[in-house]
Amino acid sequence: AGIALSEAKRTLVVARLAKILRARGFATFNAYLDHLERAGTPLESQEFVNALTTNLTRFWREDHHFEHLTQYVGQIIRARAGTGADRRLRIWSAGCSTGQEAYTIALSLLAAWPELKRWDLRILATDIDTNVLDRAATGLYPESELNGLSPERVRLFEKAGAGRIRVPEEIASLVVFKPLNLLGPWPIRGKFEAIFCRNVTIYFDKPTQAELFGRLAEVMAPAGVLYIGHSENLGVHNHRFRSGGKTIYQLRDGPRARSAA
Repeated sequence: AGIALSEAKRTLVVARLAKILRARGFATFNAYLDHLERAGTPLESQEFVNALTTNLTRFWREDHHFEHLTQYVGQIIRARAGTGADRRLRIWSAGCSTGQEAYTIALSLLAAWPELKRWDLRILATDIDTNVLDRAATGLYPESELNGLSPERVRLFEKAGAGRIRVPEEIASLVVFKPLNLLGPWPIRGKFEAIFCRNVTIYFDKPTQAELFGRLAEVMAPAGVLYIGHSENLGVHNHRFRSGGKTIYQLRDGPRARSAA
């Protein structure tokens, strides 16, 4: 899975895996690992990975990214208007966790550009943790998720009762959730105008980070935009991108997008 855990993470690992050991009846960690390596099922291996992933997200996290994306997509709409150009638009939320990032992308874009309802817009949302994907696909969240949002943004959601809110179907239908190990094969067709890969590579070692950023560049459309976390950097692949603002990078092919940052 590429998750690099230092000795400093020992307490975290013990706490998370101990629950599985108790539930599965293993007396020691060695016995559990021996079972996974020799006779573990794909479901048990997935349970192991799910236990070690960290999922922290919220709606409109790193707000400037969504402001930039909205402006960038506006440029695409204007550039293709009246030209008969392709109205296909693809965005990838890589490491989507419980889905707030992917839904924020859709909510932001349709609020700013209602004409996208007539476009072929799809947002791919992937994560290695199947538990969070199941939760994301429901589109249901506790009302506390709205804390700190403006009244305009709060109104974009529907009340679902029992202290919950729901992502409207019009928005949810634009997002496709899929399990994906970023270090494995990517069954992806076409190119992405924008990719969000935020606070994902911090769990990888440097060679793995370099490999991932290189692969992301290969599946981006000309002048595509990459959004990363505030503590991440592109390393050896920095030459393939130019800065579009704080933690915003644009593929060097094609015209430069104006920065909202």
